[in-house]
Amino acid sequence: MARVQDRQQFAANLRRQRLRRGLSQEALGHAAGLHRTEISLLERAGRDPRLSTITRLARALEIKAATLLNGIH
Repeated sequence: MARVQDRQQFAANLRRQRLRRGLSQEALGHAAGLHRTEISLLERAGRDPRLSTITRLARALEIKAATLLNGIH
C-alpha cells in the first residue's frame, strides 16, 4: 500500500513543480529528454520513476531531486 501512496505523492510533487514553472507536459518532457506520455504517466502515478528519471526531471525543473520526493518516507 505504501508504494501506491509514494507514487501518488511523487505524482503530486511533479505536477506542482511543473505548473509552478509554467510548463506543459510536452515542454517538460522535451527539457528532460522524456516523451510527454512518460510525464503524463508519472503525474497520474501510473509508473514508478527510476532514479535517472527523477534526476532528469529535477534538472529540467531547476530544483533539487529531493523536492520531488517531499512527503515520501
